[in-house]
Amino acid sequence: MIPPISGVSALGPGASIGGVGSIGGIGGSGSVAQPAKTGATSFGSALAQAVGGLEQTQNTAATAAQGLATGTISDPATAVTAVENASLAMDVASQIQNKLIAAETTLFQLQV
Repeated sequence: MIPPISGVSALGPGASIGGVGSIGGIGGSGSVAQPAKTGATSFGSALAQAVGGLEQTQNTAATAAQGLATGTISDPATAVTAVENASLAMDVASQIQNKLIAAETTLFQLQV
């Protein structure tokens, strides 16, 4: 009989992997496991940045429209450009939302 190799593991000597109960959200403490930090931005932070940019574009358009209405902006093309940029940004955000909803619906229709 061949003796087993001791002390060799992919995780290093003496390391162990926790049971299923240690996975976040499946028993155990109920906390969600955090993804490893790889230097790349997560989807959530990218989405938050995009929504922040959209909000800033909308605020700029509102300020430009108000300035045009009150007469503080002398060039109407600036206000029109800001409002059109905000409109296009909202259209793109709406299309992205529609694509995400369609993808979610497709995933829920998959047969396992």
